[in-house]
Amino acid sequence: MARKNSLYPSVPDELAALMRKDWADTELHGIGPVEQAPYAAARRAALSARFPGERLLIPAGRLKVRSNDSDYPFRPYSGYVHLTGDQGVDGLLVLEPTTDGGHDAHCFQLPRSSREDGSFWLGAAEAELWVGRRYSLTEQEARLGMPAHDVREAAAELAALPEAPTRIVRGHDSRLEAAVTTDAERDAELEEALSELRLVKDAWEIGEMRKACDATTKGFTDVVKELAHAVATSERWLEGTFFRRARVEGNDVGYGSICAAGEHATIMHWVRNDGQVRPGELLLLDAGVETRTLYTADVTRTLPVSGTFTPLQRKIYDAVYDSQQAGIDAVRPGADYRDFHEASQRLLAERLVEWGILEGPAERVYELSLQRRFTMAGTGHMLGLDVHDCAQARNETYVDTALAPGMVLTVEPGLYFQADDLSVPAEYRGIGVRIEDDILVTEDGNENLSGALPRRSEEVEAWMAGLLGTPITP
Repeated sequence: MARKNSLYPSVPDELAALMRKDWADTELHGIGPVEQAPYAAARRAALSARFPGERLLIPAGRLKVRSNDSDYPFRPYSGYVHLTGDQGVDGLLVLEPTTDGGHDAHCFQLPRSSREDGSFWLGAAEAELWVGRRYSLTEQEARLGMPAHDVREAAAELAALPEAPTRIVRGHDSRLEAAVTTDAERDAELEEALSELRLVKDAWEIGEMRKACDATTKGFTDVVKELAHAVATSERWLEGTFFRRARVEGNDVGYGSICAAGEHATIMHWVRNDGQVRPGELLLLDAGVETRTLYTADVTRTLPVSGTFTPLQRKIYDAVYDSQQAGIDAVRPGADYRDFHEASQRLLAERLVEWGILEGPAERVYELSLQRRFTMAGTGHMLGLDVHDCAQARNETYVDTALAPGMVLTVEPGLYFQADDLSVPAEYRGIGVRIEDDILVTEDGNENLSGALPRRSEEVEAWMAGLLGTPITP
């Protein structure tokens, strides 16, 4: 929304003329392709084979207003990034069908601002003098390995193309959706295909996932070192501490960090992060660094704020650890996707029966899912460009399929005893524990990509002691 109260309501001709002249040529010459360009081309070929004879439109998305004339930071649609390696606003990938059943790829991009018409300095939303330099169309062609056209002409150029069955990913660019005639159900099938294309990561993607996990390990270390500051302030100190690492090491956090102390740890998605951090209680930290190429980690550790678990905290923590280990042990190629979830949940059902919290036998508890009162969520999900990656994939290709080498998933069981839950002994109430790691399916088993962070209770205490120096006391 434009302001009505600008201090400069008009542009004098002399100023316009002054702004047009004496600018150096900044075109980048000899620019090479982005690192993932050959992988993106292979992914486009796989998508092409699934939709012969059809025009496919995958938009990057547009800026979204946060408030008034302030926009949210832009983050492109993951399917677009996966197929191009580009992160620019307003981009569009077109796969144009060819007579041999394949596709030719080209893209539409927002070009550099013109120095002749004043667009490079007038208009804060797109003017490069305000928001920074963009790549030229020629540079984009070199970076992405495909022809690039002016996105402002996209609607007209799409209308002029030969008639062909067309699909577009909806919900990211309403202007482009209005420019083509498509069917909602067929469009949803395209989005399904884009999700399923990401189920198995290629070698380059696995390298990015390693970077995300390595940076996240550093972020967790930063948080432990600053626990004393959080005790003096709030959970937000820890949120800011991790965010600093994410911005230094990568692009951003991959999702809203959960910095949940005390009874907030029993809330699955506590992102307000405005509560107190008290010695003697637990801190559940669920956070992940998103790399500069937009791949994210998703890791959780539950830490004793004082550096040492109480006996009850340790009992609950160790049960969750055993549950997680059972889940990780079930991750291997050829295993059903559901196996790791079932292994984790069965163990937690057994512990809840052992503790007298649920009435057994444990098998009955599990079959009726009674443990869900205290475990709440599933035990994991696919991970990659999105924290809940491949979210539009069909059940038969995701939860009802077998694991394959190259898949990356989380294993994250937890126990959550709500502060107002009268079904459990009073001493359990307000305790929440989750342990989460990012697991790569390998040819012969699995690899814990986030395994550099300690998981066993005694290892967590030793790690924290080395970082804290002295225990934090009330």
